[in-house]
Amino acid sequence: MTTTTLIDNGILKQHLIDPEICIRCNTCEATCPVGAITHDDNNYVVRADVCNGCMACISPCPTGSIDNWRTMPLARAYSIEEQLTWEELPPELTPDELAAEGGATSAGDTKLPSAVAAPTTPMEPGAQAFRSAQYGATVPPWSAAHPYTNLFPPRSPTTATVVGNFNCTEAGFESETHHVVLDFGSMPFPVLEGQSIGIIPPGTDALGKAHHARQYSIASPRNGERPGYNNLALTVKRVTTDHDGNAVRGIASNFVCDLKVGDKVQVVGPFGSSFLMPNHPRSHIVMICTGTGSAPMRAMTEWRRRLRSSGKFEGGKLMLFFGARTQQELPYFGPLQNLPKDFIDINLAFSRTAGQPKRYVQDLMRERAADLAALLRDGNSHFYVCGLKSMEEGVVMALRDIASEAGLEWDAVGAALQREGRLHLETY
Repeated sequence: MTTTTLIDNGILKQHLIDPEICIRCNTCEATCPVGAITHDDNNYVVRADVCNGCMACISPCPTGSIDNWRTMPLARAYSIEEQLTWEELPPELTPDELAAEGGATSAGDTKLPSAVAAPTTPMEPGAQAFRSAQYGATVPPWSAAHPYTNLFPPRSPTTATVVGNFNCTEAGFESETHHVVLDFGSMPFPVLEGQSIGIIPPGTDALGKAHHARQYSIASPRNGERPGYNNLALTVKRVTTDHDGNAVRGIASNFVCDLKVGDKVQVVGPFGSSFLMPNHPRSHIVMICTGTGSAPMRAMTEWRRRLRSSGKFEGGKLMLFFGARTQQELPYFGPLQNLPKDFIDINLAFSRTAGQPKRYVQDLMRERAADLAALLRDGNSHFYVCGLKSMEEGVVMALRDIASEAGLEWDAVGAALQREGRLHLETY
């Protein structure tokens, strides 16, 4: 059995998430099409009565923490409240324990007990009308290099040394984003563009528990931020306010942004086996991002730039749609201006420029509809979306509208992009 389901009268195969391995990246909750996964500040958990066995959450999980099951008497199914308090998974019941509590429910009774009752809050009306996540691929492009994952799990992190840390946005504003370079010395830590790592902040939380790892996308290509060295770069925004604008101090982001050269950090990973760039030289790459979602796009662009500079690579098109509130808050703005125009097609959107109308990445995409339609027709085109969750639906809807206006059948195009590993969504 592979998901929460009744396997016999009164017996449940319950889907659970391992809190010791989970890095709280939100991939499972964002992927689940039926809203079966929820979380609090401590754990991510699965609603036993909502999970429908679609398996959509399994493949995208970077750690494998989602792939856990327990055979339970229906009457003793673990409630959401119980799961949210766990620090480790409970052991599987023995056959004798299962028989003793065997779930004496009447034949044909498949109703879950109130302990795992569905939440009273209804799903948002119309949520099923257009679900952008269904078009996100969970397999890599056919030509992608083989990734290594979970070399260092949360229980056994490795140590990296900080060899660089600088603000990669213009000085003089409240928000800053840092470009941080970590060196692993002789410890093997192979990575690919599109993968991520976890950083474990030192210290404990308000309950005295060690902090969980925070996930960051890798911003450097496979041969290192400094070519030929066992290092990588991250793009980390210092968090000083919450989503409501209240002052907070992000535990991990401030720790990383304040690191000094020579400091040591605990690292887990690498993670990610599908958000990978194609190696096929003729492939086209369309990168759509906001803020620190630029990290994997920088990695892909730099790898293509290094291949191009070698004189041995004739690559397809690179197209970038990059959004931020202002030019000053756009990471890597200066270096972007130095990239050759015949190498990458750059489109920048700013939503808070004084005296200017708000513009978002999907607005720029619609302005470039003819070029994107041509790429949607080409089976060598790959699309990558990374940034805030709020951008995802607008971006995918823009692709849908561009395809439809060009006479393409979006249902067929979108299904092909998902099936062939050519549309990847990594939002948070």
